[in-house]
Amino acid sequence: MSRILVVDDEDEVRSAICRRLSRDGHEVVSAENADAGEACLADTEAPFDVVITDMSMEDGESGVRMLKAALQRSVFTEVIVLTAYGNVKNAVECMKLGAYDYVEKNIPDVDVYELLMLKIERALEQHRLTMRTAH
Repeated sequence: MSRILVVDDEDEVRSAICRRLSRDGHEVVSAENADAGEACLADTEAPFDVVITDMSMEDGESGVRMLKAALQRSVFTEVIVLTAYGNVKNAVECMKLGAYDYVEKNIPDVDVYELLMLKIERALEQHRLTMRTAH
C-alpha cells in the first residue's frame, strides 16, 4: 500500500484528491496548509512515498517549503507540486529543487484530476524503482 500526503488549502481540491486516492487503495493523509503538512511529515514513523502539495497556500513560498521538507525527511519521496498560477519560473525552480513533477490546476480542456492520477501512478512507479535499487 502506498502512503501519500496531500497538502492543499482548498478544501474541495484536497477532498477530491484524497477521495480518489483512497478509492484506488492508497493510504492518504491530508493537511490544509504547509505548517500542518510539515507536522504530518514529522509525526509519521515511515516517510511518505508521494507528497502532493499546492504551490501557494498561506504564502507564495509554502509549496517550496513543503517540497524541501518532504525531501529533507526522505530523499526517496516523490513530490508533485500543484498550482493554479503556473509559470515557467516556478516550475523550473521546483524541478531544480527535486520535485518529481509540476501540474497546473487550470488547463483548458483537460481533466486535471485524471492527469494528476496518472502523474501520481508514475511517481509511485519511480519511487518503487528507486527503493528497489537503493536496497
